[in-house]
Amino acid sequence: MPDLNALVIFATVVESNSFSEASRRLNVPVSTVSRRVAELERELGVQLLERSTRRLRLTEIGAEIFERARQGVELNDAINDIVGDHLEVVAGTLRISSPPSISDSLLAPMTAALQEAHPQVRVQVFITERFVDLMTEGIDVGFIVGPIHDPALVPHSILTYRHRVLASPAYIAKNGRPRAPEDLLEHRLLAFSFWRPENTWDFVSADGSETRSISFRPYVSMNDYAGIIPRLLDGTGIGEVPPLIRPELVRDGALVEVMPDWHFPYFDLKVVYHGGRYVPRVVRLFTEIASRLAPALFPSLPPAPQRDKHLASLDGSSQLGPLGSRFKPGFPRVKRH
Repeated sequence: MPDLNALVIFATVVESNSFSEASRRLNVPVSTVSRRVAELERELGVQLLERSTRRLRLTEIGAEIFERARQGVELNDAINDIVGDHLEVVAGTLRISSPPSISDSLLAPMTAALQEAHPQVRVQVFITERFVDLMTEGIDVGFIVGPIHDPALVPHSILTYRHRVLASPAYIAKNGRPRAPEDLLEHRLLAFSFWRPENTWDFVSADGSETRSISFRPYVSMNDYAGIIPRLLDGTGIGEVPPLIRPELVRDGALVEVMPDWHFPYFDLKVVYHGGRYVPRVVRLFTEIASRLAPALFPSLPPAPQRDKHLASLDGSSQLGPLGSRFKPGFPRVKRH
C-alpha cells in the first residue's frame, strides 16, 4: 500500500502545480518533495507526472490517483484536527488573501483575535487587488466583495455596506454642496481606478425609488483608497471612500457625506473558503471570528434599505474590484467629457 505521506506530498504538488510551492506549503525541502514523488512512482510502477521546465501535467493514471490522494490529504488534516480538538490545541498555518484597504481596519484585529485565542497558529497574509484562485495559490481564506462565480467557494457574509461620497467641510464651504448626482459633474472628482480614463458612479435615491448614473474623467484617480483620503482632507475635491477605511474621519467631522439624499448601492463583504468534504479547524475558527468581530468593529454602518432591490452583489454581471470599486451597469447615465 502506498505511504500516506507520499500521497499527501503528491497531492500538494498537483494542487500547487509546483514542487517549490509544495515545498513551501509543506515546510520541507524541495529535494524531499521531489524524492518522495519519485519514490511513489517507483513503488506504483507508473508515471504520475509529466515534468517540463515550465509546467507539470498529470498523466491519465496520475489524475485518477490524485483524486484518491486528495482524500488522503483531507483525512490527514481531519485526523490532526480531531487530535487537536481533544488536546484543545489549534496549530498550523492559516493563509489569507485580502484587498489592501481592509488590512488595518479589519484583517489586523481579526488575526490578532485568532492568535490571542490560539497562539500556536501562524498567519500568512497575501495583500492583493486582483482576484485570487484559492486552490491554485494555496490560500485558505479570502475576502471577496460582490458576486462569487466559483461554485466550489463557500461564502460567509460578514458586513453589508455602501461607499460614501465625501469632502472636507472647507471644500463644501468654498464650492457648495451638490444635491443630486448631476451636480457632481461641476466639481473636481477623486475616484478609485485601475488606469481607466473614465469612471462611472451609480446612485440610488434615499427612498430606493430612483437610480441615476454619472460618467466622468477624474481629477485624481488612484487604485488605493487610502491614498485618496489625504487629497480629500486637503480640500482637493469630492471622492468616494468605503466606510471601512479611516471611519474616524467621518465620525470626527474631518470629512462629511455630501449627498444624503443619494447613495451608492450596497455590497456584501464575504469571507470565503474552498468547500469540500473537510474544512480545517483553523479555517472554521477564523470564519467564526470574522463573522462575529466585523459588525462589532463597524457598529455604525447604515442599514441597507430594500436589500433585495439594490444590493449590488446579487447581480452576477457586476465587475467588482477591491471593496466594490465598480458598480452595476444599467443605470440612467449623465456624462461629462
